[in-house]
Amino acid sequence: MILYSSLILIIVDMTQQQQQDCILCKIALKKIPAHIIIENDKAMAFLDAYPLSKGHTLIIPKSHYSKIQELDEDSSQSLFNILWKITNPVEKASGVNSSTLAIHNGKEAGQEIPHVHIHIIPRNRRDGAGPVHSMFKNKPNISSYEMSSIVEEIKKSLT
Repeated sequence: MILYSSLILIIVDMTQQQQQDCILCKIALKKIPAHIIIENDKAMAFLDAYPLSKGHTLIIPKSHYSKIQELDEDSSQSLFNILWKITNPVEKASGVNSSTLAIHNGKEAGQEIPHVHIHIIPRNRRDGAGPVHSMFKNKPNISSYEMSSIVEEIKKSLT
C-alpha cells in the first residue's frame, strides 16, 4: 500500500509540475498576458502569439489536458462551443471567408505544447499553405476491406 501511495504522489507531482511549466496553463491562469477574445468557465480563446496568419486564434481548455480524449464532457462542450461562436467573427475580422481548424492530438501529430488547443487559422488563396492532404507525402493505400476492419475496431471501442 505504501508503494502504491508513493506512486500516486509521484504521478500527481509530475502532473502538477507539467501544469506549472505549461505556457497555456499560465495563460489560462492569467499569469502571462494574452489577447483574450472570449472565455467561459472551462475554456478560452486568444490570439496566437506566433500567428501563421492575421487573426490566428487558439482555443484551450482552462484545465490541463494533453490530448482531446482526456477532456471531460463539460470541458469538451465548452471548448467546442467557443470554436462554434468565434469562427465566423475571426474570419470577418481577418478579412477572409475561410479558415483551417486544426487540432494536433499528440506529439507524433505535431503537437508542440502538450495542452489541448484548437487553431483557427484564417486563410486565403494566396497564403502559401495547402489543403490538409498536402501535408502528407507518404499516403497509405488502404483497401475497402481494411477500411471496413478499421470501422469495426473503432465501433468495438465505442461500446
